[in-house]
Amino acid sequence: MATPIIMPRQGQSVESCIFTEWTKEVGEEVKKGDALFAYETDKASFEQEAEEDGVLLAVFCEEGDEVPVLQTIGVIGQPGENIDELAAGTAPAAATEVKEEVVEKPAEEKEEVKVVLKEKAEGGKVKISPRAKNLAEKDAVPYESIEGSGPGGRVIERDVKAYEASQPKMSPLAKEVAKAEGLEAAGEGSGLAGTVKASDLGTKPVYADDFEIREMPHIRKLIAKAMFQSLQYSAQLTHHLGADARRLLALRKEIKAQEGAPNITLNDMVCFAVIKALKQFPDVNAHFLGDSVKYFNKVHLGLAVDTDRGLMVPVIKNADDLSITGLCNQFKEVADACRTGSIDPELLSSEAASFTVSNLGNYGVEMFTPVINLPQVAILGVNTIVPRPKDLGDGVYGFVPYMGLSLTYDHQALDGGMATRFVKQVAIEIENLTIEY
Repeated sequence: MATPIIMPRQGQSVESCIFTEWTKEVGEEVKKGDALFAYETDKASFEQEAEEDGVLLAVFCEEGDEVPVLQTIGVIGQPGENIDELAAGTAPAAATEVKEEVVEKPAEEKEEVKVVLKEKAEGGKVKISPRAKNLAEKDAVPYESIEGSGPGGRVIERDVKAYEASQPKMSPLAKEVAKAEGLEAAGEGSGLAGTVKASDLGTKPVYADDFEIREMPHIRKLIAKAMFQSLQYSAQLTHHLGADARRLLALRKEIKAQEGAPNITLNDMVCFAVIKALKQFPDVNAHFLGDSVKYFNKVHLGLAVDTDRGLMVPVIKNADDLSITGLCNQFKEVADACRTGSIDPELLSSEAASFTVSNLGNYGVEMFTPVINLPQVAILGVNTIVPRPKDLGDGVYGFVPYMGLSLTYDHQALDGGMATRFVKQVAIEIENLTIEY
């Protein structure tokens, strides 16, 4: 009996996923445990294995489609099996059309669709499938003026391609210029076979042809959106302060010299000190909600992790209950999960953490301005260690290793004095750190 292939649900807050690829072709034999398809959420990518033997009979989504969780995206079974019932339930309102079929309608119904489309275009809202919209935006097609042939007058990919076929061919640069400046080709261009060039659009090209335009990865788009919103909806200010790092370096040397000791890093020690400071400054361990503030009794520490797919910020829940060794192990575990794409999406939510640390010390960064993960009220940037002059007493000065600390905070939720006292407390904890492992 044919079996539906379902888009998995990764976490309670995930409502849809971006489908990335089928690793099997329709008609190809599939064995249980074979890699079947890949998809990604807003923070992590996943590969789904086949749950039974059979043949891939049909697929209902393609690369780039946004698919609601628990929706049927394909069918596994035996050749010749009837899959009509399984295919019928694959396109709810929120899903992407996969099988585009034009049904001839009476003239009266067609006229009614035109009226509806006109009203929607005037209101700035057009019914268009995600795949059609991606193609239209990529090729600078004004989809608002296209009459859709999909269900309910929806503009589908075929409509966009038909429009493109009726228009003069445009060079890649002309498409980019047209998209950026909202221009349209008036007729045939001056290029080969009438191709419209950027100069034909009434604008002078300022770039040579030695470039390549690439689609941004989905995760990069989401990060960009989150960072833009963070700066749009919060009053961010950064204070920079240095901490004497001699104590940390001595502890690190002591740990490395002991056989069988855990591999506790400088970052682990800094985070351990941050947790101690947060327990003394509950106003920083909080979420700003506009007219109210959520204060946390526990420290849920987020740590920025650089991966091949982009920056991820997993959270360590109840970090204040952990020893330095426990914190070290937890950090390593979630960082590895981020890099392999197996991290629980719930642990990547900015709402899951009460405070975040971003460490760029390994890259040699001496000072930077981290951006807050809303609704958190602050984020600490940790910089590299550099030698600085210090009064050693009795009129003696010498160079001492200092670790830079950069605290960005939301001035809506925290006053400058509170923020300064907190980052100073972090420095004090670093300079007087004691650990047991």
